[in-house]
Amino acid sequence: MIAGDLLQQFYNLTDTLIVGKFIGSGALAAVGSAYSLMTFLISVFLGLSMGAGVLFSIELGKENMHRLRSAILHAFFLIMAITAVINVLLFLVTDPLLHFLSVPAEIYSYMKAYLIIIFAGLMATSLYNFFACLLRSVGNSVIPLVFLGVSALMNIGLDLLFVPVFQWGIEGAAIATVIAQYVSGIGILLYFLTKCRRFIPKAEERRFDAGVLRDILGLSCMTCVQQSCMNFGILLVQRLVDSFGTITMAAFAAGVKIDTFAYLPVQDFGNAFSIFISQNCGAGKVDRQRKGFRAATLISVIFSVLISLLVVVFAGPLMRIFIRADETAVLASGIRYLHIEGAFYMGIGCLFLLYGFYRGIGRPGISVILTVVSLGTRVVLAYLLAPVIGEAGIWMAVPIGWFLADVIGYGWYFLKKSNWFPCARVM
Repeated sequence: MIAGDLLQQFYNLTDTLIVGKFIGSGALAAVGSAYSLMTFLISVFLGLSMGAGVLFSIELGKENMHRLRSAILHAFFLIMAITAVINVLLFLVTDPLLHFLSVPAEIYSYMKAYLIIIFAGLMATSLYNFFACLLRSVGNSVIPLVFLGVSALMNIGLDLLFVPVFQWGIEGAAIATVIAQYVSGIGILLYFLTKCRRFIPKAEERRFDAGVLRDILGLSCMTCVQQSCMNFGILLVQRLVDSFGTITMAAFAAGVKIDTFAYLPVQDFGNAFSIFISQNCGAGKVDRQRKGFRAATLISVIFSVLISLLVVVFAGPLMRIFIRADETAVLASGIRYLHIEGAFYMGIGCLFLLYGFYRGIGRPGISVILTVVSLGTRVVLAYLLAPVIGEAGIWMAVPIGWFLADVIGYGWYFLKKSNWFPCARVM
């Protein structure tokens, strides 16, 4: 799962690297700001798929294949329909979205051109995420990695062809990303249809089942809210960052890419932990859940501390991967970002673990509460501190929000742990 998501990040990372090096900081700022918006939008589809994946894992743990296949069918049509509606709406409200993000006039055209093309790939992204979550929930994490590997390499090759060779500018980077997304989305769909036939609903399972749909909505909607709230916080922070101008925007764009790679392993560890918890929940193995919680916390803390140390020590070289050496103001801003936020990845590592645990036992509402606490703290503090101490106030607000949510999440666990481990009654 970690390797797969690292490859998925190559879509936007490749755009960032090539755009920053071959077009300039203005285009880099546009791609970075678009990345925050797209992360928020994708989190909606991913949250729906992750929530459905919890139900898939529980039914697999119970060995209830009839209900599992019915759930797959209901979840697929629900998520694809939501994706289509959102996609149409996005094309209609592109300009209001850009105004909401306070995009500076000098990069407005860059960002709009990039987004219009990127929006065309949302259906492919949703398709890939659905089948990736499905395959992972039943124990197959290799195939999603294979398709991502192929599409990531294609994205890199097309970026290098479209931007420096064909000189299609920022539109070329977007086109390369969309083509690669459709390769992974359609590819994994065809794999499922040909190689996973035991999970394809039979004729008698293709009927509407209100109970199955209710269970999917109960898990998926809350997980979707949790995921989208988390990324909406980033979007609001992005709006504040945009108000500081192109230098801060470009620094934040590069910093977020480094963040993504730095704490992506613990994010995926939390997602894998959720599958572990939900499968054991369905099988009634309470002791394995308790042992898993302790072991997972220890692993997340150790990994996060080591990654923070590396990011803080090598902040300069990391920023220079994305920023030209002559853009000293952008480099200085980005290094300051990594020294402040990058030092506290332990907070987000533990928070991802808590999200996975509460989702895995069928109580995603608690994950939503933790997300709202983290989101509310970081946004309120960022908007309070930024006018006083500048951009550093934005960077400081984020880890404070992480740690406050951690305190509540672990406190809740230890107060209520005798009641947490049996599956919530959503089945």
